[in-house]
Amino acid sequence: MIAAQNLSVGYGRTTIIDDMTFDHLEAGKVVGLLGPNAAGKSTLVKTIAGIKTPTAGSVSIVVNGSEVTGKARTIAVGYVPQDMLTTASLTAFESIMVSARRRGESGWDPIGATADIMERLGITYLADRMVSDMSGGQRQLVGVAQMLVRSPSILLLDEPTSALDLHHQVHLLQLVRDEVVGTERVALVAIHDLNLAARFCDELLVIKAGRVVAHDVPHEVLTPDLLEKVYGIRARILDDSGVPVICPA
Repeated sequence: MIAAQNLSVGYGRTTIIDDMTFDHLEAGKVVGLLGPNAAGKSTLVKTIAGIKTPTAGSVSIVVNGSEVTGKARTIAVGYVPQDMLTTASLTAFESIMVSARRRGESGWDPIGATADIMERLGITYLADRMVSDMSGGQRQLVGVAQMLVRSPSILLLDEPTSALDLHHQVHLLQLVRDEVVGTERVALVAIHDLNLAARFCDELLVIKAGRVVAHDVPHEVLTPDLLEKVYGIRARILDDSGVPVICPA
């Protein structure tokens, strides 16, 4: 589970996350993190990942009933940034296998695990390609593979679909659901496409100007009033078998 209590985070004198509190993001769920540009989504994800240090308040991560900190936190948490920048001279297979080896379990087969996750993501054709020579979308998929191959308890993905075509967006989000739903794991996915978020996420956490605006199931969150308040747009909300579909006016 993930929770924040009176969390504030900033860069220098600029506050990005401002006294944010949200209840537990529970195991077995995919939570979509929504909000306009500069709302603080990336900063929140980095803070949960342990990359950014709060200026006030705290983030709590609980795995199997125990709060994890320090080295245990780095093992429990997997993080995929918006763009995986690399200067290392590694192929996709090599870079994913490096992550697989960090899992370090007895009897663990990092080569087999690397081949398996690449097949599941549909990127076996990239196995011998240098990561530095890939497109942004290809690097995103390799980054997701690097995280999933370690099988972390907390999956943090910062706009993992931003450089992907629709086919790969749907495939990736379904794979994340398959990894999380019905397990003791939880995924927090920062995403701009509201319709994809409504389709693939169990809950939505909406933030604006570093504060929580809404946190609930998609059909409770995605209302015309919220869309106008957060994004400044007028829209109709259609119902597709219980899944809200946003149609800008």
